Amino acid sequence: MTVLDNFATGRVENLSVARDNPRLTVQRVDASRYADVQSFFDGAEWVFHLAALADIVPSIQQPRLYHEANVNGTIAALEAARRAGVRRFVYAASSSCYGIPELIPTPETSPAKPMYPYALTKYVGEQYVLHWSRVYGLPCVSLRLFNVYGPRSRTSGAYGAVFGVFLAQKLAGKPFTVVGDGTQSRDFTFVTDVVDAFVRAADSNVTGEALNVGSGNTYTVNYLVSLLGGDVVHIPKRPGEPDSTFADNARIRRLLGWRPKTRFEDGVRRMLENIGHWHDAPVWDAESIAAATREWFVHLGGRGEEHRENG
Repeated sequence: MTVLDNFATGRVENLSVARDNPRLTVQRVDASRYADVQSFFDGAEWVFHLAALADIVPSIQQPRLYHEANVNGTIAALEAARRAGVRRFVYAASSSCYGIPELIPTPETSPAKPMYPYALTKYVGEQYVLHWSRVYGLPCVSLRLFNVYGPRSRTSGAYGAVFGVFLAQKLAGKPFTVVGDGTQSRDFTFVTDVVDAFVRAADSNVTGEALNVGSGNTYTVNYLVSLLGGDVVHIPKRPGEPDSTFADNARIRRLLGWRPKTRFEDGVRRMLENIGHWHDAPVWDAESIAAATREWFVHLGGRGEEHRENG
C-alpha cells in the first residue's frame, strides 16, 4: 500500500495506526504533478483518489489553486493509472455537486448545480473520471460522498465542517455556533461506512458509474447539538447552502450491495470518545466565523434564494 500526499490538509500522524505495517509506504509528493507521481502507480491494482483541497471560502478566494489541485490533480492520477494499467480507479466525489437539490432524497440523476469553486472543481474532476472510463476503458467508479465524519478528521485550516467546529467549541467550554435556526439537516455518513463503499467499489466489476454514498437518513443540526450537549448561539444563515442533504442511495445498494452500518447516535458517541483529537483545533466564535465567511456572503449573497425560486 502506497500513500501519496503533500499533507497540505491531512496529517501524517493519522497513519500512525498503520505505521508498523511493512506493506505501508508514504511518499510526500504533490499529487497534481504527473511527473512526480506517475512512477508510484507501477504495479498498483487499485487506486483510491482522495487528494483534493476542501472548504468553501478558500475556494472562493483562490479558484485557480483549487482547479490545479482538484482538476489537474485528477487528470494526473487518471493518466498515471491508465499508463500503469491499474485494475480499478475509485474517485472521491462530493455531494456538493448538487448545490441546492431539487429532490430530497437526492438521486444521482439530479442536475449538477455547484454553487462555489470547490464544488465545481470536484464535479469537473468527476466528469474527467467518467470520461476516462468511457473513452480509454479505465475501470472507474465515482463515489459522491455526503457529509463524512469520523475520528482523526481534519482539525486545522479554514472554517469548515460542523463536527470539527463543534468539538473544538465543546472542549473549550464555548457555545455551539448554530447557523440559522438549526433545523437544516445533513446526511452525516460515518467514515467506516465510506471506507466500506470504497473497497466494495474497487472489488467490483461496476465501471463508469457515479454513486451516492449516504447514511440513509438526514439529521438536523439541532439534533446533533442535543447529542453533543452544550449551549448554543445562533449565527446568520448563509446563502447557497441547502436546507437539507439526503442521499438516495438505492443505486449503490443495488450495484455494490453496500449498506450503511453506523447509526448516527453511535457515530456521535465515537466522536466524543475521540474528542481529544481536537485539542489543538481552532475555536471559532460568532465574530471569527463572520470574518472568515465574509467573502462567502459577498460572492454568493442572494443566489441561494434565487436558486430555490427557479428550481
